[in-house]
Amino acid sequence: MSAYQVIVIGSGPGGYVAAIRCAQLGMKTALIEKYPTLGGTCLNVGCIPSKALLDSSEHYHNASHHFKTHGIQVSGLKIDLAQMIARKNDVVKNTCDGVAFLMKKNKIDVYQGHGSFQNTREVFVKKPDGNTQVIKGEKIIIATGSKPASLPGVEIDKNRVITSTEALHLTEVPKHLMVIGGGVIGLELGSVYARLGSKVSVIEYTDGLIPAMDKSLGKELQKVLKSHLGFEFYFQHKVTGAEVKKNQVTVTATDKAGAEVKFTGDYCLVSIGRKPYTENLGLEKAGITVDERGRIPVNEKLETVVPGIYAIGDVVKGAMLAHKASDEGVFVAETIAGQHPHINYNCIPNVVYTWPEVAGVGHTEEELKAQGIPYKTGTFPFKALGRARASMDTDGFVKVLAHKETDELLGVHGIGPRMADVIAEAVVALEFRASAEDLGIFSHAHPTFTEALKEAALGATGARYIHL
Repeated sequence: MSAYQVIVIGSGPGGYVAAIRCAQLGMKTALIEKYPTLGGTCLNVGCIPSKALLDSSEHYHNASHHFKTHGIQVSGLKIDLAQMIARKNDVVKNTCDGVAFLMKKNKIDVYQGHGSFQNTREVFVKKPDGNTQVIKGEKIIIATGSKPASLPGVEIDKNRVITSTEALHLTEVPKHLMVIGGGVIGLELGSVYARLGSKVSVIEYTDGLIPAMDKSLGKELQKVLKSHLGFEFYFQHKVTGAEVKKNQVTVTATDKAGAEVKFTGDYCLVSIGRKPYTENLGLEKAGITVDERGRIPVNEKLETVVPGIYAIGDVVKGAMLAHKASDEGVFVAETIAGQHPHINYNCIPNVVYTWPEVAGVGHTEEELKAQGIPYKTGTFPFKALGRARASMDTDGFVKVLAHKETDELLGVHGIGPRMADVIAEAVVALEFRASAEDLGIFSHAHPTFTEALKEAALGATGARYIHL
């Protein structure tokens, strides 16, 4: 029986990063992955492929809608969906191959197969060819990620009623894509196909988009998606069923008044969130039980009730974000090594890769109101920014929230061009407990999109805006 200091189950952004950090710290490490390629959901059927399609579709949308204004004449423009998908697949392959290279570079033993606990220190690996093997670990890290959540009454046939996984492999552009769920995944993939010509209808149970983020962002995103891409939105609608007949899907829902409503299209994307992948892991053999949402309870060191067994990423509480899982992977590796790492969960950013992009970090305005924390606000629109006008990306704004008495930054939220990158500056500022004045007085290159953050911070100090 092969023995290791650390065994990691799952090779997503949490698992493979944990394995690498453990190896860097001198531990003999094994990584178990049930699928043929490494990288988990994020690299194979999540973050990476969706961003590849988002970029491709954005190029097409710009060519068909904005190039003429830039003085670029295009004729004969058409979509080659097969090539678009092929490019996406190539991006995925190169990224996953990179992870495999990192395993070899760091001398990590990779086992392909389904891993499950035999007991608190032994993991049973069932390989694709049916052969089995048991490996032993002094420490074990569970990093098995999540899978798309399902909806009662809606059968996912992976043909017409699909999840995000199937949406990445379509062979035709839908005529009418119905999206169940107004969260990140549905809006990103809805954007891809809306840019390519699909009619997109979003059916959402709550009263707004991206409900986990600052409410002002969802309102602005709704306005932009409706005006630029023709999205239709149906809020406070509870989906009760979906029926497929030949090439048509009929979705049934009840509106806020209790009346039945039907929607018909050729594809239905179910994107109501994700659930932890904690089934079939033999957790009971290790003495671990999950909570009512299928998550594994852990302490402040991300250790389960069983000493030496840790859990990270989507299988534990918190936002289901790849970078959160990676941070936790490093945290656990360094904890095992006897170090004293740190994670500030309030400083983990949340991003939606629509265009314009949406991002936020820290407390939302709704959270501050609920907690009774006195705050002040500075908001700056991108339309007042020279760089945004130059690139024709004038939708959106940046909002800075600071403590009313101390001026300490409490949260930064924005929707606009390259907001996914702009938010990194806010993360650093929050982590170092900067004030709004700090952000406002630091020099920002001109012209850049980050000037919107500087201006919003100046507004939050109550001092002044420069360009508004």
